[in-house]
Amino acid sequence: MKLNCVVVDDSSIQRMIIAKLVNNHTNLTLVGDFSNAIEAKSCMSIHNVDLIFLDIEMPVISGFDFLDGLKTKPQIIFVTSKAEYAMKAFDYDATDYLQKPIAIERFNASVKRAVDQYLYKNDNKDDEGEHIFIKSNLKKLKIFTNKIKWIEAFGDYVRVVTEEDSHLVLSTMKAFEADLPGNRFVRVHKSYILNIDKVERFNSKFAEIGPTKIPLSRNKKEDLVRALTVD
Repeated sequence: MKLNCVVVDDSSIQRMIIAKLVNNHTNLTLVGDFSNAIEAKSCMSIHNVDLIFLDIEMPVISGFDFLDGLKTKPQIIFVTSKAEYAMKAFDYDATDYLQKPIAIERFNASVKRAVDQYLYKNDNKDDEGEHIFIKSNLKKLKIFTNKIKWIEAFGDYVRVVTEEDSHLVLSTMKAFEADLPGNRFVRVHKSYILNIDKVERFNSKFAEIGPTKIPLSRNKKEDLVRALTVD
């Protein structure tokens, strides 16, 4: 099997090096290589992309800003010359982090990790329904979306409340919202996202999930009403 890839790097030399590595790998197909995030995003609106080799420091739109603007994120392998970005790359749930200059052994190890992760997710996609992966307490957890009750802002974290437990995830509300299925989850307040299947009652000020009252923003309550009335 092959993963469809794009390379995004403002350096033409680095793009050429990475593109050559991709083209020479039996598990990768190069969809395109781009000097900026805008061109890459345009390509991804047309083609299915499984993996991005992404530079971090680029003019106008950085690699991190590019990811923040994606509603659906493929796997990411960051490629950069600066090791200090490694911790932030972890926050973006990166598959791996390659430091320039790229050694072919490290490149191949990163690709193997991406392939293994792709196979794992697809082999288990339908076992218990739709799910997402979160990182909490330095562990990657598989969370089924039909078990999530709500998500709330918690400082630099979000708190994911499920039917069984709750988990703190280092993320913004915007970034976490992008990973959720949009037809079942609604942002009803700057600090809350609800699973509409869990809402038991609501009025002009609150939505109730069990004994918990979730505040509704004045400009967001109509979104909840629309979501609840759509079959």
